[in-house]
Amino acid sequence: MALHQLHDVIRRCQAIPDDGFKAEDYDQFQMAGRSCLEEGKTAEVLDIVTDEKNKEIVKSMGWNLLGPLVKIVLKKEAESLQHCLTTLKHVLEVCSPKELLVGLLEQIEDADVDNIAETIILLLQPLQTALLKLGKKKASSLGMSLSTVLNQISQLPVPYTKEQEEEDVYGLCQCCAALIEFVKPFVDEVDRGRESKAIVAENEQRIELLKFCMKSLGNPVLQSQLDKIPDSAEDPPLRHFATEILVILSCIGESFPALLLHHLVKKKAEPGFLEEDVKYPKESLACLSYLLFVQHIGIERFPTVFSPVFILQFNMQYIEVLLKRSEESMLSKGLELYEKSLQRTEDNSLPMQLLEVKCFLSVPQDLVTVMTLCPIQHLRTEALAVFQLYMDKFDTEGKHKLFGCLLKISQHAGVQGYIITNIKNQIDFSLKPGNSNVWFSGPQLLPLLHLVLSLPEGPETDLLQNFDRIMGSLNLLRYLLIRDKEWDNHTGIWTELYKIEENFLKLLHTGLKMSKAHYEAEIKNMEENRRRGPKESKGVCTLTVGGEKLSNVTPEMHLQVLQSAMFTFDLIESVLARIEEIIEVKVKP
Repeated sequence: MALHQLHDVIRRCQAIPDDGFKAEDYDQFQMAGRSCLEEGKTAEVLDIVTDEKNKEIVKSMGWNLLGPLVKIVLKKEAESLQHCLTTLKHVLEVCSPKELLVGLLEQIEDADVDNIAETIILLLQPLQTALLKLGKKKASSLGMSLSTVLNQISQLPVPYTKEQEEEDVYGLCQCCAALIEFVKPFVDEVDRGRESKAIVAENEQRIELLKFCMKSLGNPVLQSQLDKIPDSAEDPPLRHFATEILVILSCIGESFPALLLHHLVKKKAEPGFLEEDVKYPKESLACLSYLLFVQHIGIERFPTVFSPVFILQFNMQYIEVLLKRSEESMLSKGLELYEKSLQRTEDNSLPMQLLEVKCFLSVPQDLVTVMTLCPIQHLRTEALAVFQLYMDKFDTEGKHKLFGCLLKISQHAGVQGYIITNIKNQIDFSLKPGNSNVWFSGPQLLPLLHLVLSLPEGPETDLLQNFDRIMGSLNLLRYLLIRDKEWDNHTGIWTELYKIEENFLKLLHTGLKMSKAHYEAEIKNMEENRRRGPKESKGVCTLTVGGEKLSNVTPEMHLQVLQSAMFTFDLIESVLARIEEIIEVKVKP
């Protein structure tokens, strides 16, 4: 029936001039052709399409068969596969490239999730042929094609391990390899234009290829594991894809330093800023920086004239972008880029003035967020190591300012305690012979000491939540009283002792009394309830300790928590008592 209808449409169209086909002719040809293919009449359709008498009809209408042909080819049914491939090849040879372009992109865009990779791999070469037939005026069509393909590829899961990358179950790696082959002739055209001194800045095709590279760096490259395989001569597929993207950037005349410095040097008021954001997305440039400075892909094309400090400075914006993300692949790349950028600089070399650059304080805050809130253990550990490395790189004035700023902006007691330990280490170093410096001794140190030796909210401070900070402060004070003799007073601690006693130790005593009284009353109340019997005692409850809510707490667990809190108060009190003993002995006439 369908075959009979197709013959009728063909006979009727043979009598119509080439430019006289109507919309209903296209629709009838498409419907009859699709029905024939779906009914398995693939050999008959091939004969009709390749019949020389039908050449003009196929040239005008043949592209309407792309959809049903692609579906049958993807099914890979032996009895119809070869017929459909031959028909598809013929349609691609005779039809208008503009119409083919629309039809091919429609098939790629409408591909089922399970067939995305196969559809792309099947149609990229025909799409490339259609684009090349467009001649010089193909930049916008090339851009549309690349954007459509990348949007579809972005739906494919990125392999997480090297084993998954080798298996390539979803076909992402095959798509990436095919995509590199797809763009090669267009890259060559731009490269030849550069050699012939064409105006590169006005080359629309170059801009479309730049957008493609930037989008590829954002996804899938940024999501991928890009380490080399030890003892292997060949790169893994996605690392190879990343390498090829950087080769393309070089071929189309893009300078790596110019790309990485783009957001630093561009004017604030720049016309077409939306277009600029498309061409130079920060995440993609962050990936470029990671490839260069961590994986050393393309590093031979990066000039060596830039100082390590300058490289760190422009990389901070990209580290910030990566550390603000929550995905493991992003965070790990941000930490690695941060670490490698810091390792290029010498210890104690970064000047204090860098802290006036916003990102030199905002990025450590992002690092603290990873250290304290990231659910992945190894990333928290790596973040702490980078945090220490960052502090080590500043000179003494820089460390002094950095410690003070971090103490003020950090809300995490554990981080505050860690910073206080670093302050103690710097003071200890400066008190050793030959290491004296003005920033960790004498008048310059005192504001930092007063910041450390204080309670954030006075006697009402939550001692449990701030335990790490308080113990760090007490240990620092005890160290100073023992290490810095009152007749030397290098740190000024003895001159300021009366202020510290009034503004810190006295308030801490008050806070301890209030906290212990509260928890003792809670323990007493619980014990009384237990003596009265089970009817008086409550079942599970929610308890807040140190700012954290504990759900489904039994009476026994509740009591253990209260007793643990009392032990914490006793620990603080014992260190406080030791400090007061030292003061009493030292100041006794």
